[in-house]
Amino acid sequence: MAVLPIRTVPDPILRKKTKRVGVIDRSIKKLIADMRETLHADAGRVGLAAPQIGVSLRVTVICLPEEEDIILINGEIARRKGQRLVSEGCLSIPGYIGELYRAESVTVKGLDINGKEIRIKAEGLLSQALEHEIDHLNGVLYVDRLENADALRKIEPEDIEI
Repeated sequence: MAVLPIRTVPDPILRKKTKRVGVIDRSIKKLIADMRETLHADAGRVGLAAPQIGVSLRVTVICLPEEEDIILINGEIARRKGQRLVSEGCLSIPGYIGELYRAESVTVKGLDINGKEIRIKAEGLLSQALEHEIDHLNGVLYVDRLENADALRKIEPEDIEI
């Protein structure tokens, strides 16, 4: 396992739609292990999509406090419900946070690490993280969803709550 560098804007891989994973082999399992290691390297990281480490595949890892990691392969949002205003940042756009609308709840479908089909019904932070990471798989960044430039603000290290 390895902690991999995070790609940041304007890296073009962050704007590309990713490819579906055909076979979950050792290389995909190693990718997931490296993504988990990278995600856990710093406290406060919630999710990571493969493009953020330079791999254009539909793989995401989400880690919420006191929860088991969620591995999602070929993830897609099947349903969105409601709308709420959230604050959001991104490892690929360091030093900024924005206000945008995300669903109150989502249903996501995909595969787990063993290739088994899964459906995840989520709300709150997990719903937001799933939408954010699946956006990455589609070449969309959270700043693309801001209503205007005033919704984005620069943050200083002392502004970050741990």
